[in-house]
This record gives sequence, C-alpha cells and structure tokens, in this order.
Amino acid sequence: MKKIVACILLTFSIAVSYCQDAAQLHETGRTFMIQGDYANAIIVLNKALSLQPSNIDIAKDLSLNYYFSNNTKKAMETMKPLLDREDADDKCYQIAGDILLANDDPKECEKLYKKGIKKFPTSGSLYNELGKLMWAQKSYEAIKMWEKGIEVAPSFSKNYFNASKYYYFSTDKVWSIIYGEIFLNMEPMSTSSPEIKNILLDSYKKLFVDADVEKNKNDNSPFVQAFLQTVFKQFSVISSGINTESLIMLRTRFVLDWFNDFGTKFPYRLFDWQKQLLQEGVFEAYNQWIFTAANNLPAYQNWTTTHSSEYEEMNRFHRGRIFKVPSGEYYK
Repeated sequence: MKKIVACILLTFSIAVSYCQDAAQLHETGRTFMIQGDYANAIIVLNKALSLQPSNIDIAKDLSLNYYFSNNTKKAMETMKPLLDREDADDKCYQIAGDILLANDDPKECEKLYKKGIKKFPTSGSLYNELGKLMWAQKSYEAIKMWEKGIEVAPSFSKNYFNASKYYYFSTDKVWSIIYGEIFLNMEPMSTSSPEIKNILLDSYKKLFVDADVEKNKNDNSPFVQAFLQTVFKQFSVISSGINTESLIMLRTRFVLDWFNDFGTKFPYRLFDWQKQLLQEGVFEAYNQWIFTAANNLPAYQNWTTTHSSEYEEMNRFHRGRIFKVPSGEYYK
C-alpha cells in the first residue's frame, strides 16, 4: 500500500513539475515575443507545448510567432486544429484571419470571421476585423459591422475608432463626434488619438456649416435629434468662429442643457463623463487636450506649461478612471 501511495505521489510530483516548467517556458517565450525575438520564442514555445500539448494559450502564442516570422504555413498548421476545439476563443479566429490575409485569401478570411461571430456573437474584435476586411474591399457594409460591434460590445474601443472615421468622410454630422470622443477616452494614449482629435475639431466645424435641425434629419434617431436640438441652441456661442474657447463654452452649455432636457430619457456614458469633468473642474483642461492639441500643438504644449496644475489634475482624473460604456446605451 505504501508503494502504491508513493507511486501516486511521485506521478503527481512529476506532473506538477511539468506544469511549472511549461508555464515558465511559456512566460519566457512571451518575453522573447515582446522583444521581437520570434525565433527564440518559437524554440521555447515548442518546448512548452511538448510538455503541455493541450494548452491552447501556448499554441496561440506559438502560431502568432510563426505569423510574425512570416512563416504563415506553420502558423496556420498550428492554429487550424485549435479552431475546432471547444475551448477556442475569438482570439483564435482573429489570429487565423490575420494569417489568411497574409496569404492573400480574403474570401476564406471573411468566411472564418463570420463563423467566429456565429460562435461568439458578442465579440467586438471579430466585428471590427470583419468591418476592416469589408472596407478594404470597398464595401460600405463595413459600417454595419462596426455598428454591430458597438452595440454588442460597447466597451471595445476599435469599433468606435473605425466608425468615427467612416462617418467623418460621410454626410453624417453627429456620430463622428460622439464615437470619436468615446474612443479618445477609452484609449487616451493611443497613437491614433491625434488623428481622432483632428476629426473631432473638423466635425464640429462641419456640423455648424448648416446649423438647422430641420435640415439635418438624415438620421431619424430620436437621440440624434435631441443632440442636434441641444447643440444648435448654442449657435450664438460660435458665431465668431470655432476654436477651443468657443467649444468649451458650447460644450459646457450642452452638458447643462442635456441633463435638464434629455438626461433621463437618453442616459449616455459620454455625457455623464463630461458632466463629471465639469464637476471636478477639469473640463477646460480636457477640451484643451482635445482641441488645442489638434489645432496648434505648440500652443497646447505652452498651455500645459502655464496651466500645469490643471493639466496634472486632468491627467490624474483620466488615470484614476477606466472609461467603459454600459450595455443598453445604443441609440443608432
């Protein structure tokens, strides 16, 4: 009996040791991947996978490293079996889609994304990738994918980014502003932030070129009409031109009027956020961060120097909160 127990304990000890070794190798492989040393990452991850052949996370990282090394054949050989597993996640489909695109196979990629969306109907990343694929094929159906992604995964940022850019180049006068500002708050340090800040500034200019609610009914959404009604009430504020100062006044009055007239009917995280910024006394700094940075970067850098306390307080506010949009606040 003692021998049996000893054997069981020995077997368990070996298994635990293998798991620890595989986990350590996996971590080492990820470190190599972050450093861009894909060859060493592949060597280490192959060893880790041999110790734990069923570990899907190791296999995903191995496939990614083959992909980053431009070995798309091995990347797909590693990824393909994972797609049929019960524990496959939406990331598996995203990686496989990247591999198919690298192999110039957009048709199979589209099929794969649709299959993934069927399995993961609330995957914001898959809707985003399918939208980008459609847009690359010059299909205006792309916006439907980004909008669906916003609806089902409201705290996934990339759909807001792509939708904002899409609407900016369309006749839309509202959603490029709203979606762009949401993206900025979800990813304030993104390398795409300067582009979106410029879109926001130009979108406000485009909005007021024809500041008439009756002439802006292409979108019959009650939410959009409420937005236009509220923002156009402040037309006199920007009558001498749109700049950071006039936009601060316009947007301050917008927040106050919105919560008087529509805040209960249309709860919306972005406007709640703006109200918080006002209450914290950092709304001016926030608008400087968006609009002055977009219009005149040296002027913004000078502003941060001469208003260092306001700048630091705004940064503290941003760092201390994660901007997420709750489900149910979709009005498109």
